[in-house]
Amino acid sequence: MARKIVVTSGKGGAGKTTVCALLGESLSRLNKRVIILDLDFSLNNLDVVTGVEDKVVYDVADVVNGRCRVKQAIIKVDRNLSVMQSGRSWSDFLSGQSIRLLTEGLNGYDFVFLDCPAGVDEGFMRAVSAADEAIVVVNPSPSSLRDADKTVNILAQYKPENVYGIVNKVRGDLVLRGKELSASEVGDILKIPIIGCVPDDDAVLTASSCDVYGKAMRSFGMIAKYLIKGEGKIYDCLGEFKRPFGRLKMALRSRG
Repeated sequence: MARKIVVTSGKGGAGKTTVCALLGESLSRLNKRVIILDLDFSLNNLDVVTGVEDKVVYDVADVVNGRCRVKQAIIKVDRNLSVMQSGRSWSDFLSGQSIRLLTEGLNGYDFVFLDCPAGVDEGFMRAVSAADEAIVVVNPSPSSLRDADKTVNILAQYKPENVYGIVNKVRGDLVLRGKELSASEVGDILKIPIIGCVPDDDAVLTASSCDVYGKAMRSFGMIAKYLIKGEGKIYDCLGEFKRPFGRLKMALRSRG
């Protein structure tokens, strides 16, 4: 039976859609079948992030309202990764129960990710109520941490089986200089297990699909293994700045 995991952040711009896409891609490379549902009906861009925007014909709302069959709305990204895009129409008429029924009808998948809208309003509650587990994406900034803390507290009301944290867009040089919190410090504040630390990586910003490599993708590979095994190490965002070239890079950044 598929694991249904909602990916949320509480704050816009934390990178939850990118996390959904790249984590899904990493799991697919480990031969896990993954589908991502875009439940952000106002700022829906999962299709753009995964590079399938030209293939969208039907969306989540079309399925729930009987305008198409489930398989007609599923878009293949690669062999093991699929997405179902959201649309702006009919979103007000969707309930958490209808989304739950949709996810339970998705057969043959190992993971179902629900890309949650930012904030903690009706869209958030709709997505969370349809999931069994949650991942909170947080940036190591005071505002993101505050919103993530509120999100974790609200999630507790739904009693998910697991609530994990992923610290995204981490600048290892700033952590070493004491200007940014480390992943372990974020975990201590939020009181949830941190299963991933994703470095700030230009390769992610310039990518138009899941065809991403480099240090960020290595970190997602480690997160994927953590989800599968239930334990594991997280990417060391500080390591590169402890080596000679990294120390030089850090010194140049500090002068800027």
